[in-house]
Amino acid sequence: MNVGFLYSQIRADEKLLLTELRSRGHDILKIDVRKHQFSIQGPSSEFKDLDIVIDRCIAQSQSKFASLFFASYGIPIINDPIVVERCSDKVKTSLLLANAGIPTPETTIAFSPESALETIETMGYPCVIKPIVGSWGRLMAKIDTRAAAEAIIEHKATLGHYEHKIFYIQKFINKPNRDIRVVAVDGNAIAAMTRTSTHWLTNAAKGATVDAYDMPNEVASLVEQASKVVGGGLLGVDLMELDDGGFTVHEINPGTEFKALNECVDVNVPSHIINWIESVANKKGETR
Repeated sequence: MNVGFLYSQIRADEKLLLTELRSRGHDILKIDVRKHQFSIQGPSSEFKDLDIVIDRCIAQSQSKFASLFFASYGIPIINDPIVVERCSDKVKTSLLLANAGIPTPETTIAFSPESALETIETMGYPCVIKPIVGSWGRLMAKIDTRAAAEAIIEHKATLGHYEHKIFYIQKFINKPNRDIRVVAVDGNAIAAMTRTSTHWLTNAAKGATVDAYDMPNEVASLVEQASKVVGGGLLGVDLMELDDGGFTVHEINPGTEFKALNECVDVNVPSHIINWIESVANKKGETR
């Protein structure tokens, strides 16, 4: 298989995938997105023989546009640009989940500081305000009081970028100091872990402790449903446990990291990922 490997930085996750690809004898073209150009006239000669491209760009903006170009060239890319667009935008993800009847936190969007404050007061404290695009828990805030709400809204309103003037406000979920990350391919879970922290943010990037998680059928079913509504692909689906039982899906990640998961489970995560990518390439090859 001729594999294009699109990246902006080679981290531990990318090294795991590259090692697995090389161990299987695949030819790899490493494509540093910072050094290549992509033309609407068609692919450069080095791209034409690629069977599939794996997108591992860190910036979601790079993934969004680079994936569009490879799809336009007729070269399969993981993930599909439609999936990247849906999952990179928290508003689109929330709407898709809610419209499909998949449990997800109560969410309201406001477009002015005054409307945002009114939304927060109506929703009640605590609540959470998030950027509509972003990962690793950056620029997220738990709001406990009106004074905090006023300060955070003022800061967002003056940050300059238009996305900060879209106020994505979510009901705070009183989870048991942990959330659940499931890595899945086309809705089929590979493995899962819990991320535990005394901080309300339980991202591994924020220092949370990770442990293997034995998924109940309910979680596996929600992961399958959530994957389906965004279009499938290689995804990290994040869930929280509810006080009264059950689970809620709060985020779907299109460029999911899996190093921490791979270290805490008995499953070879990169091997399962490459197995699936090989099957996607074979199916695409039969129809090209």
